Amino acid sequence: MSKRIDVNDLNIFYGNFHAVKDVSMVIEPKTVTAFIGPSGCGKSTFLRTLNRMHEVIPGARVEGEVSIDGKNLYARGVDPVDVRREVGMVFQRPNPFPTMSIRDNVLAGVKLNSKRMSKTAGDELAERSLRGANLWNEVKDRLDKPGSGLSGGQQQRLCIARAIAVQPQVLLMDEPCSALDPISTLAIEDLINDLKSEFTVVIVTHNMQQAARVSDRTGFFNIEATGQPGQLVEFDDTQQIFNNPAQKATEDYISGRFG
Repeated sequence: MSKRIDVNDLNIFYGNFHAVKDVSMVIEPKTVTAFIGPSGCGKSTFLRTLNRMHEVIPGARVEGEVSIDGKNLYARGVDPVDVRREVGMVFQRPNPFPTMSIRDNVLAGVKLNSKRMSKTAGDELAERSLRGANLWNEVKDRLDKPGSGLSGGQQQRLCIARAIAVQPQVLLMDEPCSALDPISTLAIEDLINDLKSEFTVVIVTHNMQQAARVSDRTGFFNIEATGQPGQLVEFDDTQQIFNNPAQKATEDYISGRFG
């Protein structure tokens, strides 16, 4: 069962730099939420706070609250590793482990969590995850070949299979199509649409048409001036954001009058 995410008064800092200011929102289960906005506005930084990935950068900290079904991810004693198991992430560039086979790439996250499994159970999980990523039919006859031998679009779907093999509740995707050609992009967009039947999906994209095509709700992040923190200007149903935004800054960005 996928989970609801509640964000309350979230502020993100890197050392003394205030990167993102005062974000509050609710992300409903089994929906696709997209974040758009200019470069440097904090949308990817915000995305990474949803599974505590921003903490890998020295000096990063947050104030405020991110809860998944009422459990605060930043409460004392919460292990970031457990958070990342529940909230999977797919990055901008496909990053399969180059020396591992396709099968072992899919199971890498599960083995990292030190779950022992029989070969049969591993085979079943690999097939289920690859089917979930719409990749099984393309790779079923070469599961023992390196994942790095796949095309870029296939590698990105392999990374999605690796993420869902751990059975998370939420999937975060940071510009998952920016390194892909149009045909591979379409395959990932179709997959995102399929994944929301099982997961809560949150994506960052610089492609506004993509946000309009794949998401149920869209958040527009903006930055007023260099050195100022990024802010969530508007968050609403995608149709509303693109057809009748409430804020002039949103309308200017979508219509290309930004800047």
